[in-house]
Amino acid sequence: MSNQSSNSTRSLTKAGRYLIVATAFLGWFFAGMHLGITSLAMGSAAKDLLQNTGEYEVTSTDRKTAKLQLQQEPSTENDIESMAKTIADKRLSAASSKWFGYYVCALLFGGAAGGLLFGRLGDRCGRVKGMMAAICCYSGMSLLAYFTQSPWQLLLARFIVCMGVGGMWPNGVALMSEAWSNVSRPLLAGIIGAAANVGIFVVGSIGKYVREVSIDDWRWVMLMGGSPIILGILVPLIVPESPRWLVQKNNTDSERKQSQVGTADIFFSGMLPVTLVGILLATVPLFGSWGSSNWAVKWAEDVGSDGLKAQVIMWRSLPGIAGSFLGGWIASLIGRRRSYFLNSLICLASAQCMFWLSSPKEPSMFLIWTAVLGFFSGIFFGWLPLFLPELFVTRIRSVGAGVCFNFGRIITAITVFITAGLIAYFDNDFREIGRITSMIYLCGAIGILLMPKGVEGKIKD
Repeated sequence: MSNQSSNSTRSLTKAGRYLIVATAFLGWFFAGMHLGITSLAMGSAAKDLLQNTGEYEVTSTDRKTAKLQLQQEPSTENDIESMAKTIADKRLSAASSKWFGYYVCALLFGGAAGGLLFGRLGDRCGRVKGMMAAICCYSGMSLLAYFTQSPWQLLLARFIVCMGVGGMWPNGVALMSEAWSNVSRPLLAGIIGAAANVGIFVVGSIGKYVREVSIDDWRWVMLMGGSPIILGILVPLIVPESPRWLVQKNNTDSERKQSQVGTADIFFSGMLPVTLVGILLATVPLFGSWGSSNWAVKWAEDVGSDGLKAQVIMWRSLPGIAGSFLGGWIASLIGRRRSYFLNSLICLASAQCMFWLSSPKEPSMFLIWTAVLGFFSGIFFGWLPLFLPELFVTRIRSVGAGVCFNFGRIITAITVFITAGLIAYFDNDFREIGRITSMIYLCGAIGILLMPKGVEGKIKD
């Protein structure tokens, strides 16, 4: 089996291998654009769609509250109306923060569901077909999301979009891992790890320098998110299939029965400890990014401006590109375990500094700490594409990597959902939210010590 896989891998042409890299990069790059769209546009979309409900206009209750707050001071009807408008706007901001959290949950839950669905499709029907289906899913549904008229409609649309986002990762990682030799894999892990951050940075740059995303003008990003459908259509026509997967498919009938893939396979036959540790190690960077530091974007939108919101995305994603690119190399040089442990502690310190020592009201220092955290949190996303495929054999690699990464999304989504529900309790105080949620990195430093020895460092047939 091992010799067959090796010979089949060598049968790929050099052009075919580079085409696999380019397609996997583009597929995850466009998926990264949807991650950026979540950060950049969902807060504004929530405010717009909530305003359409008419529930956040100035009410008589708002005016009564305004009178009570102004009763100690001389005031006119204009003062009362202005204060009432401020109270209504605060209600809208709190509600939009909650919905922003729900849209992040849609990203994470959808990504988890898509990782399982399209990961299984990739193991059964081929990595290329899995990528094609994932790309068409996230781009096609984004086009439909342009027409949504209520917060719930957008929530459903974004969930399906993010199913495609989640399905792209395991198929792209599995395809590249199986098409290239171990010598090249740290570099390739860095490339695909950086791809999403490149997509996020591009979205932030467009939002800053080309066209701002505001309450009145956010739908255009849905059309931008739909543009990759052309790539999805071309993938099965131009991209060669994984040679190792083809060998697996062409086994004898008895071997084929043995190779039938089920998600349950990775939870039995001695794989359970490895799978659970993989889930834990994937959860920490996902939670750190979406359950903690991503609240800085909404914080910048509410306290700063739409322009500052786009800058936060850019300052986080640009260093994240470098961190993701270097993540695989760092893990290879100093070890998977040591690199994850040290990076968890550095991310913890950086996040605490950002939420304790800076604020969007002082943009310079806020953006500096955003960049520092962006770099070190990005390292995780170069580490994961290198490490997770090493845990599983070819037969269950796509499902295994998808389960680890996407169960991390589920755990993160549950926590974000709870946090979104407690926005009122925190009084929309993103500084306090960030200080608490960034403690997840301490769990990462502890969790890496639980990794079974001897499971990392090579791709297994």
